[in-house]
Amino acid sequence: MPQTTASSSDRLSDTYAPRPDRFDRAGQDQLVDVRDLQAALPGIHRLRDWAHDALALHPGERAVDIGSGTGSEVLAFADAVGPTGTAVGVEPDPHLLASAERRAKDTGSHAKFHSGDAYGLPFGADSFDAALCERVFQHLTAPARAAAELARVLRPGGRAVVVDVDWGTAIVHPGDRSVVREVVDTLISATTNPFSGRRLPGLLTSAGLVIDEIGSHALIQDRTLGAGSLVHRISAMAVARGSISEAQRDELLAELERGAANGDIHLSVTMFAVQAHKPE
Repeated sequence: MPQTTASSSDRLSDTYAPRPDRFDRAGQDQLVDVRDLQAALPGIHRLRDWAHDALALHPGERAVDIGSGTGSEVLAFADAVGPTGTAVGVEPDPHLLASAERRAKDTGSHAKFHSGDAYGLPFGADSFDAALCERVFQHLTAPARAAAELARVLRPGGRAVVVDVDWGTAIVHPGDRSVVREVVDTLISATTNPFSGRRLPGLLTSAGLVIDEIGSHALIQDRTLGAGSLVHRISAMAVARGSISEAQRDELLAELERGAANGDIHLSVTMFAVQAHKPE
């Protein structure tokens, strides 16, 4: 997948507030999420388009989306595999699950949805030709267990695409480097599995899958937003934990506002996508 940078002129909706038990009841309260960056929606679409191209679904195949949310990708799977195939979403959040089921009913899709999580997929071994898992691993306390579960349900020769963010790649500019470092460290400490993006190839390899391709995508916050909601929240947390002073926070936010005004601002994080397959 070519490395791409999202346009900063379009925004991803920030209406979804992640629940800590959506992915892992043992995890921390998820105070940060990719959506907080107001990432460019066209960029997310390009990443998903690549994932669908990599999975290359054919009519009659079986596909699963792990952590399917409101079901958009499962509906696309259903179109690709046709009436002779199977498209399934797995989602632990009952509200998102209900929303996905309504969408499928309203559109006449044959997509199906099941309650479950990345640790316990409600299917037998070798059940699927293709699997997608997007932005789930960052929330998991036991990602190796989830990788093994994904590999279990793939049939020999089956394909998988796993996508996740790596908060260790976060960039905040401008600002005093020592203050920015403390803010980023606070962000990392607030995430259950903050370096999930860089760990994906190793996790999938250990689970017995073969890595075919690794790509990345920089999610860049709209420059007109200044510090944005994420930096405001995380910098306040940094003050609360004693990492920076209130005065240092105020100066950082002021520098970011000045940067937004004069065009010298950059806030981003990198998302990684890994394509793999299960050996025959």
